[in-house]
Amino acid sequence: MPMKRRFRLSLLLALTLLPLANCTWIEDTWMGENKKPLPGNRVSVLAHESKLKPDPTASEQEILLPAPEPNTDWPQAGGFSTHAMHHMMVGPSLKKAWSADIGAGSTDYRRLLAPPVIANGRIYTLDVEATVSAFDGKSGNRLWKIDLTPDEEDGDDLMGGGLAFDAGRLFATTGFGHVVALDPGNGKALWRTKLLSPLRAAPTARAGRLFVITMDDQTHALDQANGKTLWTHSGINEGASVLGAASPAADDTLVIAPYSSGELAALRAENGTVLWSDSLAAGRRTDAVSGLSDIRGRPIIDRGRVFVIGHGDLMVAIDLRSGRRIWEAEIGGVQSPWVAGNYLYAVTNNSEVVCVETKSGRIRWVTPLQRWKNAEKKKDPIVWSGPVLASDRLIVTGSNGMTLALSPYSGKPLGLAEMPDGITIAPVVANKELVFLTDGADLIVYR
Repeated sequence: MPMKRRFRLSLLLALTLLPLANCTWIEDTWMGENKKPLPGNRVSVLAHESKLKPDPTASEQEILLPAPEPNTDWPQAGGFSTHAMHHMMVGPSLKKAWSADIGAGSTDYRRLLAPPVIANGRIYTLDVEATVSAFDGKSGNRLWKIDLTPDEEDGDDLMGGGLAFDAGRLFATTGFGHVVALDPGNGKALWRTKLLSPLRAAPTARAGRLFVITMDDQTHALDQANGKTLWTHSGINEGASVLGAASPAADDTLVIAPYSSGELAALRAENGTVLWSDSLAAGRRTDAVSGLSDIRGRPIIDRGRVFVIGHGDLMVAIDLRSGRRIWEAEIGGVQSPWVAGNYLYAVTNNSEVVCVETKSGRIRWVTPLQRWKNAEKKKDPIVWSGPVLASDRLIVTGSNGMTLALSPYSGKPLGLAEMPDGITIAPVVANKELVFLTDGADLIVYR
C-alpha cells in the first residue's frame, strides 16, 4: 500500500476552517448545502484543556498515511473481521443522498447499539426492537424487514445485538440471546440458535465460523452453516460494566475476545484453545465508574499486532502470536480505535481525540472536544463516537448532533456539520459514501 503525505483538502473543507475555529456559527458545507445558524449562544466543540500531552520526540516526526482506497462493502461491525480498515475513500464534496427510518431508536431505557452493515449494494440495520431491515443503497427504499422477537418475549427489556454479512448470509445477534442466520434477499430465517445469556455486540464472521460474546462473558463459536456450537470459552465476568459490548476480532487462525473484566483472550479459531491472555484491569482508578475495566471498543488485529483500549485508562499493543506487550499507554476509552499505517487514533474517556504511534505508543497529537452540553454547569455529558478515517478526514460524531472532521496529520479541525439528531454509533464507509445512523433511528447516506 503506497505511503504518501496528503494535504489536498477540498475547497469545501477549506471553507469551514475559519467558522469552526471561531465557533460563532455552524456551516455544514463539508457535507452539503449551507444552513442558517440556529439562534442561541455557541459553545466551542474544542472547549476544554486536554489531560494528555503530545510526546515531544514523537511530535518531531512527519505523519505518513496510506493513500485512501475505495471499498464496496462494510460487511460487519468494524468493517472487516480484523477491524483494521486503514484509510477509506469518500467523495470530495459529500451531499446528502437520502435518509430512511429504520424503526425504533434510543430511549431513556434502551440504546441503539448496532451499526449498519453494507454488502452487495444493500444496507442492513437492526433497531432496538430487534427488527432487521434491508435498504437499497442507491435509492434508500426499504426492501424488506423482519422482527426477530421470539413469541415468548415482549421486547421491553431488549437491548443490544448487531449484524454481520459473510458468505452470502446475514447474521444477527439479539438481546434475547438469539443468533439468527437470514437470507439477505428476503429476510427469511435460515436457522436460529438460543444461547443462555443476552448478546450486546454484533457477531464476527470469518472462515465459516461465527464468533459471539454473551453478556456473561462467554465466547461462542458457531458453525455458519447450521448454527451449531463448535466451542465455548468462559471469560472472567465483571458484573458491572459499561453499556454495550465489543465484537471479537478474528483472522483465519485466532480470535481476540474482549471481556467486561478487562480480560483479553487470544483463542484458536479452530477449537477455542487459549493461546495467551492479558488484562487491562484498572489499577490506577479509584472512583467506582472510572474504575470499571470494561473493554468496550473493538480490538484490532493488524500486521501481527493486537491493539486494544480499555475503559480503565489503558491502551496496549500486543504481539499477536506470543502475547507479549509491545507497549502500553495511560489512555482510556470506550470507543473502537482506528489504525491507519503506523498510527492509531482513538476517542478517550475525557473527550479527546488522540493520535498514537503504533510502534511505540507515543502520543503524536491530542485534540480536546466539548465535554458538556451545558459547559458552565457541567451538565449533560456529550458522547463522542468514532473515529473513522476517510479521504484525509478523521470523523467523529456526537450525541449533541454534531459531526466533526479533524486532520489526521495535526488534529486541527477541518469542518463541522449539524445532524438532525445525536449520533453515538460511528459512521461506516462504502462505495465512496458516508453512512450515519442517528440515535433516533434515521439512516442517512452522504455521497
